[in-house]
Amino acid sequence: MRRFPAEWENQQGILLCFPDNGNDWPGKYQAIQWAFVEFIKKVSLYEDVFLVVANDKLKEKVTEMLTQANINLEKISFINQKTNRSWMRDSGPIIVKNNNKREALQFKFTGWAKYSNHQLDKFVPEQVANFLDIPITQVTYKGKPVVMEGGALEINGRGTLITTEECLLHPTIQVRNPGFTKEDYLAVFKEYLGITNIIWLGNGVIGDDTHGHIDDLCRFVNENTVVTVIETDKKSANYKPLQENLKILQNASLENGEKLNIVTLPMPKDIVFEDLTLPASYANFLILNNCVLMPTFNDVNDRVALNILADCFPNREIIGINAIDLIWGFGTLHCLSQQIPS
Repeated sequence: MRRFPAEWENQQGILLCFPDNGNDWPGKYQAIQWAFVEFIKKVSLYEDVFLVVANDKLKEKVTEMLTQANINLEKISFINQKTNRSWMRDSGPIIVKNNNKREALQFKFTGWAKYSNHQLDKFVPEQVANFLDIPITQVTYKGKPVVMEGGALEINGRGTLITTEECLLHPTIQVRNPGFTKEDYLAVFKEYLGITNIIWLGNGVIGDDTHGHIDDLCRFVNENTVVTVIETDKKSANYKPLQENLKILQNASLENGEKLNIVTLPMPKDIVFEDLTLPASYANFLILNNCVLMPTFNDVNDRVALNILADCFPNREIIGINAIDLIWGFGTLHCLSQQIPS
């Protein structure tokens, strides 16, 4: 009886977490704080922000910064909870409808099966659910908690989910649920998210430390249309995997048996920082009530991607947010946020 509402459905607000330390953005923490304030400001123009802060001291500092930036504090609700990281898409709760009543789901978060410091993040879903007065449920399968991040899941709200084999099925690298098959995942997604149809893409973009999250690759923009990123430079390491994903989408079907409408998004030029290629992607946009926020990268394709999304969302304003600093943490707008359905 559960259903995971699509991101474009009406939202009560957006869950964010103000960075408590600079470990995810070494050398850029000062810039990141103001980039985050700008992100909060843009969201708050359209809906409420539920902002996780580590403690009262940080809350005071952030309140002062928000005031300096002329942000309406009535749009901000603070939730005190110390965290290891700020990526609410992955460690925050996923809120579904269960018989039309909201229910918060807690998947087990293990630092993308890569980083060991994630013990504080497991308390986030319960704190948020309690603040919103929503019951919370631990997602289990055959008696064990299921490891999952929201960035691995893209849904149309009608029963179809898109994910990647690299993220959820790789046998040796960043293994979330050892031994899980496609059938096991379908059983979990059907019970907890109302999913009847999974489209499995292959690999994610180069530099993605989550090992293949879908929200850098392919996103639903309505119940039967996706935007998917492609690389036109045949010398790029992204060219072949993104072409293979495009072919999979062209051959895929929705839950009702119909083919997908497919719109392609360009990739920005490679962003290299300290010899690392960063996973910059225009697909990491965030859909709000009446607005879409898209990461931009000081790239010639910024304008192209903004125009494509404007065509996809004719009834929403499309706003670019500079993500050059944010991407140093290996993620941008969608990774940092989680929508709270009305």
